[in-house]
Amino acid sequence: MDLDPRLLRYFIAVAEERHFSRAAVRLHISQPPLSYAIRQLEDNVGARLLTRSSRHVELTDAGQVLYREALTLLRQAEEVRTLVQRVDAGLRGRLRIGFVGSMLYRGLPALLNAMRAELPDVEHVLTELNSHDQIEAVRRGEQDLGFIHANPLPKGVEARDLVAEPFMVCLPQAHPLAGRESLRLADLAADDFVFFARAASPSYYETVLAMCVSAGFTPVIRHEVRHWLSVASLVSQGLGVSIVPACLSRSGLAGTRFIAFEHAARSVSQAIWPGAARSPLQEKAVELVARHYSAAGPTGVHSFQPCSTDRSCP
Repeated sequence: MDLDPRLLRYFIAVAEERHFSRAAVRLHISQPPLSYAIRQLEDNVGARLLTRSSRHVELTDAGQVLYREALTLLRQAEEVRTLVQRVDAGLRGRLRIGFVGSMLYRGLPALLNAMRAELPDVEHVLTELNSHDQIEAVRRGEQDLGFIHANPLPKGVEARDLVAEPFMVCLPQAHPLAGRESLRLADLAADDFVFFARAASPSYYETVLAMCVSAGFTPVIRHEVRHWLSVASLVSQGLGVSIVPACLSRSGLAGTRFIAFEHAARSVSQAIWPGAARSPLQEKAVELVARHYSAAGPTGVHSFQPCSTDRSCP
């Protein structure tokens, strides 16, 4: 049975106008093609749909059933067409987003609100993962968009710098140096350190270690954890000191003090995404990220220059 949408629309017009001439005017066609189309539809369904007289048209029982079903079928067809067009335009679908915890203090919540406002029909699935795991997930096509600490990237993964900010010393509230406004890193040479785990982000580990060595000492690393908030939490419990991105000073974690020190290194956040065969939704998401962070103002936000896929961004 061929339920041609064109024939269904013609039939609906006749059923509602109860008159072939008025239906033809409504459809902007002449009456003979309309009459032929209704006969063709009746042949297709194998039932008489209308009773005709010189004055008006009445629906048969079969015609009344087809009228109701035709309205439903055409509405569903329009919904499918609209859905397909919105998916093709990147306005519908499912966006799998990974993030490191420090992004909660680097504009990620505001970005997600903006994405929900602009893409209300997109399902946003968030997963907290360390940088290394996100890079692998994006490379394997298991994650559409990631927010990481700057790391060397494999081929097939593209990135943009988002935010660059200094590091700060994180001390327990009871530490003898906690009352200072600034200090030298060498002042902490005798302290135990809490480090961000090497396995979670080798580049971060090496950056922090290099700062200590440049200050004239090799730190005693007592604890390694996989999340920056865990680093700060251990410090708050008096289990060591640490060097953390300045954004963590906005975490409001009780029992900690964040103090500036002299250094040249910067903590850089990146957005990452698949380098090839991106969907329209992924393209839309990358565009929104660029627009959001470009408009964030002079708070350490970098200009959006593409990063090489085989090295870490500065």
